[in-house]
Amino acid sequence: MAVKPIPDGAPRVSPYLIVKDVAKTIDFLKKVFDAEEIEKMTLPDGTVNHGSVKIGDSLIMMGGGSLEYPPIPSMLYIYVEDTDATYKRGLNAGGQSIIEPTNQFYGDRNAAVKDSDGIQWWIASHIEDISAEEMQRRNEERAKKN
Repeated sequence: MAVKPIPDGAPRVSPYLIVKDVAKTIDFLKKVFDAEEIEKMTLPDGTVNHGSVKIGDSLIMMGGGSLEYPPIPSMLYIYVEDTDATYKRGLNAGGQSIIEPTNQFYGDRNAAVKDSDGIQWWIASHIEDISAEEMQRRNEERAKKN
């Protein structure tokens, strides 16, 4: 059987995070987003140096930082069923609040928490379908206020 160039179940694009502590990041994602652990590789000393999780239909891979590849803060936007509940789980799991749950002009209710690696996890639930014209109007109105 031929090897598939794109593995079954793998999306075309997946974020790959470089973090201080892979096991801690996986635990955070399980607590906050009900992530499913897909893979965890360890070194002889027991340190987890690579892992991957699924959140819904998305795959997030991660590796432990090193001198060659130090941890890199990043930002991910994740749709969930309940922004407020997920935000609270983020705080309870040790996340630091960036923005409390707020309805946004573009039709999402979002919030954000930062984990111990400095990664910003933007949490969103879509609450309103908006036409492109209305989105542009709201964007311009918002810009006038800032």
